[in-house]
Amino acid sequence: MTTSAVKNNFLPPGLVSNLQEVLLNRKGAQNDKDQQSKPKVDDPSTQPSSSDSIPDVAADDADSTKPVVLVTNADGIESPGITCLVDALVRQGLCNVNVCAPQSDKSVAGHSFTLKETIAVTPTDIHGATAYEVSGTPVDCVSLALSGALFSWSKPVLVISGINRGSSCGHQMFYSGVVAGAREALFNSVPSISISLDWRNDESQESDFKDAVSVCLPLINAAIRDIEKGAFPKSCLLHIGVPKSPLTNKGFKLTKQSLWSSTLCWQAKSSTRNLAAGRFLPNQQSLGMQLAQLGRDASAAGAARKLVTQRKNIEVVESVGIAGKADPDRKVKYFRLELLDKKQEEEDEDLDFRALENGFVAVTPVSLAMHVEADANAAASKWISSALEVEQ
Repeated sequence: MTTSAVKNNFLPPGLVSNLQEVLLNRKGAQNDKDQQSKPKVDDPSTQPSSSDSIPDVAADDADSTKPVVLVTNADGIESPGITCLVDALVRQGLCNVNVCAPQSDKSVAGHSFTLKETIAVTPTDIHGATAYEVSGTPVDCVSLALSGALFSWSKPVLVISGINRGSSCGHQMFYSGVVAGAREALFNSVPSISISLDWRNDESQESDFKDAVSVCLPLINAAIRDIEKGAFPKSCLLHIGVPKSPLTNKGFKLTKQSLWSSTLCWQAKSSTRNLAAGRFLPNQQSLGMQLAQLGRDASAAGAARKLVTQRKNIEVVESVGIAGKADPDRKVKYFRLELLDKKQEEEDEDLDFRALENGFVAVTPVSLAMHVEADANAAASKWISSALEVEQ
């Protein structure tokens, strides 16, 4: 797997090299053709792109008669979920597979995107598919891919986000990067599917991803077919939850998004875990950005020194200004978030997490419209009326 070493104002060296090779091959092929026949006028394959963006270097290998499918994920481009999915789609040969996925794990990035920072895009290879790894979030990847700045096609017929390691049920969908990737496609009027495997650390193994692909592939093929016919749902994305034992599933079940959620537990941490490094180097930034951040911190501190004490397992850092005067008001405490499962009270068998627990493949429609339940709407209306009466 290649890594990015890019300046903000230059293309990645690997991409430049690949592009030069493609252009030379095109030039040589055109010269051979000119010797045998007259050149065609206004051949679109020889016309330069109207954009100054990174071109799709593998566009010549694509079969224009096949539909284009974009694949992204949240676990990172090297994760087994996306590699198994891409491998199966490429082997099947029914569509042109394009990949644009995060370099690193962005599973709980939610619907965040990168603003006021430059992201690095590096071409890579995944089982022969046209693929790029991006130093951003799943939403960055889908937004960039659909913008026309990266790929030569105008719009894919389908965006598939996954396969995620771990379920994305209930309230987890708001935190989930894999669902966000599919949601961003729907924002852009592109049909989309997100897929999660109900991974269990003490039971699951990587071969389960391959099994999950075999389970989902018929539904993916049906989606591509029906999208071209205009029969696929346009107002929602579909989230597919695959049970922990994919091959022993009880079948597909249409489910509703539940209120299932994890408990967010914050733990105080001490300096013995080298948490200061995490403070200075968030989100696995590129080397240049890391050095810049360290430089800014060093400049701000000047001749400062830090007095580290331990109080109740919390690191307290006392900052000293450039003039050498202590600043007792500036203290740093370190915490780490852990997600803990909690018992769920909802008993409806048609809820997403219940269907997964019972061994079904849960297919949950996720709409962009945030509908308010009738009871909640009535209660809010009653409260607003009474509140206004009191104010008057």
